Amino acid sequence: MRSSRPRPTAPVTEPAPWTIPRGLIVLLAAAAGVVAIAGMKLSAGMLGPIFLALMLTVAVQPIQSWAQRRGLPPWLGMVGAVIAVVVIIFGIVGMLAVSIAQLATILPGYADKLQDLLAGVRDLLKQFGVGGKPIQEMLSNIDMGKLVSLLETLLSGTLGVFSNLLFILALVLFMAVDGMTIGRKLEIISSVRPDIGYALTTFAEGTRKYLVVSTVFGFIVAVLDGGALWLMGIQLPVLWALLSFITNYIPNVGFVIGLVPPALLALLSEGPRAMLWVIVVYSVLNFVIQSIIQPKFVGDAVGLNVTITFLSLVFWTWILGALGAILAVPLTLLLKAMLLDIDPATRWVNVLIGDRSAQEAQS
Repeated sequence: MRSSRPRPTAPVTEPAPWTIPRGLIVLLAAAAGVVAIAGMKLSAGMLGPIFLALMLTVAVQPIQSWAQRRGLPPWLGMVGAVIAVVVIIFGIVGMLAVSIAQLATILPGYADKLQDLLAGVRDLLKQFGVGGKPIQEMLSNIDMGKLVSLLETLLSGTLGVFSNLLFILALVLFMAVDGMTIGRKLEIISSVRPDIGYALTTFAEGTRKYLVVSTVFGFIVAVLDGGALWLMGIQLPVLWALLSFITNYIPNVGFVIGLVPPALLALLSEGPRAMLWVIVVYSVLNFVIQSIIQPKFVGDAVGLNVTITFLSLVFWTWILGALGAILAVPLTLLLKAMLLDIDPATRWVNVLIGDRSAQEAQS
C-alpha cells in the first residue's frame, strides 16, 4: 500500500544579491581620482583663490562666534572678520611689494662682486678638473641684469595679485555672510547626519589650530631671524623676516626656501664668512623651533605624520603652485575630512596616516 506522505522537495533558495567586486571598486575609485586631479590641475587658477578664501574664512570664524556669544549683532562679527582678512592680506602683500622693490634697487650695486665671484668659481672648477663647456656657459649666462629683471617680474607679479585679491575678498565677504548662520547649520547637520557634522567640525577645528600654531611660531622665527640678520649687518632684514614668516607655513622645506635669499645676499655683500654665519644662525634657530618645539604643538592639531605631510606638500604644489605649498596641510585636512572622517568605516586609515599611536587615535 502506497503511503500518502508527500515527497520531499528541494528547498527554495533566493539568488544571492550581485555585488561589485572589491577590486573593481578600487579601480573605479582610482579612475575617479585621476579625473578629479586632472580637473583641479586645469582649474588651478580658480581653485587656488577659492581655497585661500575658505582657509581665511575658517581662520577668522572665531571672531564671529565670539561676537554671537557676547550677544552682539551677527553683522558686527561678520564685519570684524572681513576687516581682519583685509588687514592680513594687504599687510603681507604690501610689505612684500615694498621690500622686493628695495631689493631690486640695491642688487645692481653688487654686479661687480657677482662677476668676481663667478670668476673665482670658474677658476676653482678648473683646478679640480671641472671645466666643461656647458658649465662655463651656464656660469657666463649669470649676470646681475638678469637677476634684476627677474625681481622686476616677481614684483609685477606680486602687484598683479591685487587683481585676484578682489576676487578673494569678495569670496571672503560672501563666506563671512554665510558664517553668521554656520553654527546653527552645523547643529542641524550634526543632528541629522552626525558623521558629516563630525567631519566638518574636525576639519574646521584642526585647520584653526594648525594656522594658529604656525602663525605663532612663524612670528617667533621671523623676529629671531630678522633680529639676527640686523645684528650681522645684512641688508633688508625685514624682507627676510617676512619671508621666514611666510615659509613657515610650508612644511618640511620652508626653512630652506627662507634661507637661500639672505645667504646669497650675505655672500655678495659681506663675503663667504657672512654667508656661513647666516646659514649657521638660521639652521640653529629654525631647527630648534621648527623641528623640535613646533611639531609637538602641531601634531595634535594636524594628525598627519611626516611622510603624509611631505607628500601633501608635493601634491598640492603640483596642483596649485606656490599657493598650494602654503595651503598644503589645510587642504590635506579638508581632503581627509571629506574622504575619511565622513565615514566611520574609513576612519581606521587615520591610524596609518596620523602622528599618534593607534591607542590615542581610537580614544
